[in-house]
Amino acid sequence: MIILYNLVLLVMRAGYNIAALFHNKARAFVTGRKDVFTKLGDYFRQNHAKVVWVHCASLGEFEQGRPLIESIKKEYPQTKILLTFFSPSGYEVRKNYDQADFIGYLPWDSAANAERFISIVKPTLAVFVKYEFWHHYAKALKQHQIPLLSVSSIFREEQMFFKPYGGFYRGILKNFSYFFVQNETSLHLLKSIGIDACAVAGDTRFDRVYAIVKQGGEIPVARQFKSDQKTFVVGSCWPEDFEVLTPLINENRIKFIIAPHEITETFMAAMESSLQVKSVRFSQAAGKPLEDYQVLIIDNIGMLSRLYRYGEFAFIGGAYGKGLHNILEAACYGVPIFFGNKDYEKYQEAVDLINRGGAFEVRDYTDLKAKYEMLNSPETFLLACEVTRLYVEENLGATEKIMHYCRTLLA
Repeated sequence: MIILYNLVLLVMRAGYNIAALFHNKARAFVTGRKDVFTKLGDYFRQNHAKVVWVHCASLGEFEQGRPLIESIKKEYPQTKILLTFFSPSGYEVRKNYDQADFIGYLPWDSAANAERFISIVKPTLAVFVKYEFWHHYAKALKQHQIPLLSVSSIFREEQMFFKPYGGFYRGILKNFSYFFVQNETSLHLLKSIGIDACAVAGDTRFDRVYAIVKQGGEIPVARQFKSDQKTFVVGSCWPEDFEVLTPLINENRIKFIIAPHEITETFMAAMESSLQVKSVRFSQAAGKPLEDYQVLIIDNIGMLSRLYRYGEFAFIGGAYGKGLHNILEAACYGVPIFFGNKDYEKYQEAVDLINRGGAFEVRDYTDLKAKYEMLNSPETFLLACEVTRLYVEENLGATEKIMHYCRTLLA
């Protein structure tokens, strides 16, 4: 099986090298790994401080690792943080992240690369986030007696680890020192294959998002626009989402704050032409009687997490297309959440909130209207709000659970 594993990685590597000739993302993937060992050596060869290596596949996993990185840096400021990414979509966005001392790409998983990487960095602790399970790196860390944690990990029965023929993949997991998983199902699955060094910690994203929400300030334009009227906040809106929302906007007197996922003139102009009610863009709102407008279009980035505070309801985009966007920011404000019904099942929080009655997947406008009208009942609305608020509160604290373990290694 190891031969097949190595062969697959070689084929992947060749595929990326070919794709790099035609695609910018593949080119970044390939060029970003050039001279990585030289750069690591220049930084770490003279280092005498403890090193915590945190590896994330991409940007989403980084957001799960970030609370732990920042907690370690706060408690152990002399400790060096090495942050690696597999994908350019994580590295390019976070290559200047100021809480990490060195940020780079993970070299391809091979026995030689793993040995070379660890001999240069000499980490005190390694942390792989969520789905990162690399055979050679995990094996080399164990051989060097360096603790390796898996955090915010989540397992499903259909994964190779739990198949009769999955012995090689189970072997990868057994090189880890401890697993901090997101749910009880993952815990039971690990125990079913003889892995007892595991505990349910939850998803560290809850801690991160909750902190952002609590630190967020007022947005005067949004406050004036809302006034004392019921408001629907639409986050990361795609054209497919807006198509479902448009009749609801045109047929109701409720106000809408809409933040497009991609802020393009084409999309914003299309929204405005579809609306039969008064709308205004955020950049043009100054001096206008905002109480008279029904739709506020957000034509900037960076304020979405603070906008949800102005809503009684939230609609999160993406599920009709490439995948549901972050619903936790809205959930932190304890409001009922709507989203499309096509691509949300892989997001545990979406499934959990649907099952509890705090979130609602909608097929089309008719479905959205029916579920929205159901929530117009005060009792149903307040129950959905309470469910969402409690769900977030129940899931806080994952970072501290992991830190409790890390302190024994970093003190």
